[in-house]
Amino acid sequence: MTSTDAAQTPDIALLRARVADLMPGIRADLDALTRIPSVSLDVFDQAQVERSAEATAALFAAEGFATEIVREGGRPAVIARREGPPGAPTVLLYAHHDVQPPGPDDLWDSPPFEPTERDGRLYGRGAADDKAGILAHLAAVRAHGEALPVTLVVFVEGEEEIGSDSLPATLAAHGDKLRADAIVLADSTNWAIGEPALTVTLRGLIRIVVTVRTLAHGIHSGMFGGAVPDALTALIRLLTTLHEDDGEVAVTGLVCGTAADLPYAESRLRAESGLLDGVAPIGRGSLLDRIWAKPSITTIGIDAPTVATASNTLVPSAAAKISMRLAPAQDPAAAYDLLRTHLETHAPWGAHVEVHLDDSGEGFAADATGPMYDAARAAFADAWGHPPVDIGVGGSIPFVAAFAERFPGAALLVTGVEDPDTRAHGANEGLHLGEFEKVCVAEAALLARIGALPR
Repeated sequence: MTSTDAAQTPDIALLRARVADLMPGIRADLDALTRIPSVSLDVFDQAQVERSAEATAALFAAEGFATEIVREGGRPAVIARREGPPGAPTVLLYAHHDVQPPGPDDLWDSPPFEPTERDGRLYGRGAADDKAGILAHLAAVRAHGEALPVTLVVFVEGEEEIGSDSLPATLAAHGDKLRADAIVLADSTNWAIGEPALTVTLRGLIRIVVTVRTLAHGIHSGMFGGAVPDALTALIRLLTTLHEDDGEVAVTGLVCGTAADLPYAESRLRAESGLLDGVAPIGRGSLLDRIWAKPSITTIGIDAPTVATASNTLVPSAAAKISMRLAPAQDPAAAYDLLRTHLETHAPWGAHVEVHLDDSGEGFAADATGPMYDAARAAFADAWGHPPVDIGVGGSIPFVAAFAERFPGAALLVTGVEDPDTRAHGANEGLHLGEFEKVCVAEAALLARIGALPR
């Protein structure tokens, strides 16, 4: 080992012991933050999002950070800063304090906003996604005490779960405060329990609403059915054109990528997704290509009469919301044009089709090389005993691309506290507490290793 290697190697035993001592307090703070129902969707009480921002700011203020809550036309975000040694690198720590709606209470085994521990997991909405990300940052800070090895900037967003619409304005207004040599974005997942990961690719996103109209008004289905098409049936036929018979996306011209070469059996896909017996996976190519690197199309909602309220009427109009995930290198605007053209040209029976763009987001592909990535891989090995694997994620995190565009010289390290059974966004979202402690150790080690890099 060279003297430089030794200087870059933190006292991992000491950091691990410090984090272990800190965990009861970190857990108490996580419980308190999880109890705040900070759902950022408009129909929920936005005073709770304000409470969550204030509680987050208070946590970092207590650690000596200069904190502020900023609003650039959207939900409140927290910016906090604490200086490290003169000339030390600056590291930006990102997380978000808003959460998804809980969904029906009867799907949860315990109340969604009452954090509950069972079998080594902490269950609650936001306990993993992403309030544990906030507390992982806080644990790393506390592990170093008064001797921070780097200057830290913390940015905790309040609207990630609704698309980060005001993030560009926030970056424009406060970008100079957020500038850093490395950015740790703690909102992703690990490969498996005991298997850490760095996320190096993310799919992009297009979300649209397609409306189909066939009639000026509803009419009797018995008197006109058989000659006059209803809009709901036309919509269903239109949606079926989006996939080939084997489930491969049928929209032509879309970019397809290639995923990392990792072992991923169909049995694991079934176990992690809850795929029912007898239901086959869809699409072509390797399973990881399909969920990380190729486009996918999902109908996530339909406006139509409910079964309970339906009458014998030919429906004049019907609408569906479609989510399309994109290969990391796909341009979202080009993908939208291809999807809109497909829908308009496949309208059955001359039905009128309107397509509205609801949301879009860029994908991300990291250049996962250089000293910051070397430090990150070494820090994961410090915590887990072996280095991480590089993974892709099929979900979309548009803010990552926004940070990459705003800070092109910074190393973007996409990490996370989740695992394949976290069930983020679903009922019984849960944080694996053993893995969470390792995440905290890894981040503390990462700050030490970055602080020891040659300047």
